[in-house]
Amino acid sequence: MAAVTMEQMKLKYRAALDLMSTLKVQLKNLHVQGDKMVLRAVAKTRDDANRVWDQIKQIDKNFANDLMAQITFLSDAPAPKPQNTPTLRIHKVVSGDTLSKIAKKYYGKANEYMKIFEANKDKLKDPDKISPGQDLIIP
Repeated sequence: MAAVTMEQMKLKYRAALDLMSTLKVQLKNLHVQGDKMVLRAVAKTRDDANRVWDQIKQIDKNFANDLMAQITFLSDAPAPKPQNTPTLRIHKVVSGDTLSKIAKKYYGKANEYMKIFEANKDKLKDPDKISPGQDLIIP
Protein backbone atom coordinates (compact mmCIF):
# COMPACT_ATOMS: atom_id res chain seq x y z
CA MET A 1 0.00 0.00 0.00
CA ALA A 2 1.35 3.43 -0.97
CA ALA A 3 2.06 5.92 1.79
CA VAL A 4 -0.68 8.48 2.33
CA THR A 5 0.44 12.09 2.20
CA MET A 6 -0.99 15.02 4.09
CA GLU A 7 -1.71 16.83 0.83
CA GLN A 8 -3.74 13.88 -0.51
CA MET A 9 -5.82 13.76 2.66
CA LYS A 10 -6.33 17.53 2.78
CA LEU A 11 -7.51 17.43 -0.80
CA LYS A 12 -9.92 14.57 -0.14
CA TYR A 13 -11.42 16.20 2.98
CA ARG A 14 -11.18 19.81 1.68
CA ALA A 15 -14.96 20.39 1.96
CA ALA A 16 -14.94 19.38 5.64
CA LEU A 17 -11.87 21.51 6.38
CA ASP A 18 -13.47 24.48 4.61
CA LEU A 19 -16.68 24.02 6.62
CA MET A 20 -14.62 23.96 9.82
CA SER A 21 -13.08 27.26 8.81
CA THR A 22 -16.48 28.77 8.02
CA LEU A 23 -17.94 27.62 11.36
CA LYS A 24 -14.79 28.76 13.19
CA VAL A 25 -14.15 25.24 14.48
CA GLN A 26 -10.71 25.41 16.09
CA LEU A 27 -8.29 22.92 14.57
CA LYS A 28 -6.06 21.60 17.37
CA ASN A 29 -4.10 18.96 15.49
CA LEU A 30 -3.87 17.68 11.92
CA HIS A 31 -1.27 15.12 10.90
CA VAL A 32 -0.78 11.80 9.14
CA GLN A 33 -0.14 8.78 11.28
CA GLY A 34 0.53 5.59 9.36
CA ASP A 35 -2.07 5.41 6.61
CA LYS A 36 -4.60 7.75 8.28
CA MET A 37 -5.06 11.46 8.73
CA VAL A 38 -5.59 12.39 12.39
CA LEU A 39 -7.80 15.42 13.05
CA ARG A 40 -8.57 16.94 16.46
CA ALA A 41 -10.79 19.99 16.69
CA VAL A 42 -13.06 21.95 19.02
CA ALA A 43 -16.38 23.37 17.82
CA LYS A 44 -18.34 26.06 19.63
CA THR A 45 -21.54 23.98 19.73
CA ARG A 46 -22.68 20.38 19.33
CA ASP A 47 -24.58 21.47 16.22
CA ASP A 48 -21.38 22.76 14.59
CA ALA A 49 -19.55 19.53 15.46
CA ASN A 50 -22.41 17.49 13.97
CA ARG A 51 -22.35 19.57 10.78
CA VAL A 52 -18.67 18.80 10.33
CA TRP A 53 -19.31 15.09 10.93
CA ASP A 54 -22.12 15.15 8.38
CA GLN A 55 -19.76 16.69 5.84
CA ILE A 56 -17.09 14.05 6.53
CA LYS A 57 -19.66 11.27 6.05
CA GLN A 58 -20.86 12.88 2.85
CA ILE A 59 -17.30 12.84 1.50
CA ASP A 60 -16.73 9.19 2.38
CA LYS A 61 -19.17 6.98 4.29
CA ASN A 62 -16.19 4.72 5.03
CA PHE A 63 -14.12 7.61 6.40
CA ALA A 64 -12.78 5.43 9.23
CA ASN A 65 -10.53 3.68 6.70
CA ASP A 66 -8.37 6.78 6.30
CA LEU A 67 -9.44 9.33 8.94
CA MET A 68 -9.33 9.39 12.73
CA ALA A 69 -11.25 12.44 13.94
CA GLN A 70 -12.08 13.79 17.37
CA ILE A 71 -14.37 16.83 17.28
CA THR A 72 -15.43 18.07 20.68
CA PHE A 73 -17.62 21.08 21.46
CA LEU A 74 -17.74 23.79 24.08
CA SER A 75 -21.49 24.13 24.55
CA ASP A 76 -24.91 22.97 23.41
CA ALA A 77 -26.12 26.54 23.64
CA PRO A 78 -26.44 28.71 20.56
CA ALA A 79 -23.93 31.49 20.14
CA PRO A 80 -24.57 34.37 22.57
CA LYS A 81 -26.38 37.44 21.33
CA PRO A 82 -24.41 40.67 21.06
CA GLN A 83 -24.32 42.65 24.30
CA ASN A 84 -26.25 45.59 22.87
CA THR A 85 -29.34 43.45 22.14
CA PRO A 86 -30.44 41.96 25.46
CA THR A 87 -33.13 39.30 25.41
CA LEU A 88 -36.10 40.10 27.62
CA ARG A 89 -39.20 37.98 27.84
CA ILE A 90 -42.45 38.54 29.66
CA HIS A 91 -44.08 35.80 31.72
CA LYS A 92 -47.71 36.14 32.84
CA VAL A 93 -48.01 34.55 36.27
CA VAL A 94 -50.65 31.83 36.55
CA SER A 95 -52.06 30.09 39.62
CA GLY A 96 -49.45 27.73 41.09
CA ASP A 97 -46.46 29.63 39.72
CA THR A 98 -43.48 30.38 41.93
CA LEU A 99 -40.33 32.22 40.95
CA SER A 100 -38.48 28.91 41.25
CA LYS A 101 -40.86 27.19 38.82
CA ILE A 102 -40.58 30.09 36.40
CA ALA A 103 -36.77 30.06 36.65
CA LYS A 104 -36.77 26.31 35.99
CA LYS A 105 -38.90 26.88 32.87
CA TYR A 106 -36.72 29.62 31.39
CA TYR A 107 -33.23 28.81 32.70
CA GLY A 108 -33.43 25.10 33.44
CA LYS A 109 -32.47 25.76 37.09
CA ALA A 110 -34.93 26.62 39.86
CA ASN A 111 -32.23 28.28 41.95
CA GLU A 112 -31.89 31.06 39.34
CA TYR A 113 -35.14 32.63 40.66
CA MET A 114 -33.29 35.66 42.08
CA LYS A 115 -32.52 36.85 38.53
CA ILE A 116 -36.25 37.20 37.96
CA PHE A 117 -36.80 38.80 41.35
CA GLU A 118 -34.03 41.36 40.76
CA ALA A 119 -35.43 42.26 37.34
CA ASN A 120 -38.88 42.84 38.84
CA LYS A 121 -38.10 44.61 42.12
CA ASP A 122 -40.37 47.46 41.04
CA LYS A 123 -43.33 45.01 41.19
CA LEU A 124 -42.19 42.50 43.79
CA LYS A 125 -41.27 43.14 47.40
CA ASP A 126 -40.81 39.48 48.40
CA PRO A 127 -39.61 36.64 46.12
CA ASP A 128 -42.13 34.31 47.80
CA LYS A 129 -45.14 36.51 46.94
CA ILE A 130 -46.25 36.67 43.32
CA SER A 131 -49.83 36.88 42.08
CA PRO A 132 -51.67 35.43 39.09
CA GLY A 133 -52.00 37.99 36.30
CA GLN A 134 -48.68 39.75 37.03
CA ASP A 135 -46.41 40.26 34.04
CA LEU A 136 -42.81 39.50 35.04
CA ILE A 137 -39.74 40.36 33.03
CA ILE A 138 -37.54 37.33 32.37
CA PRO A 139 -34.03 38.64 31.68
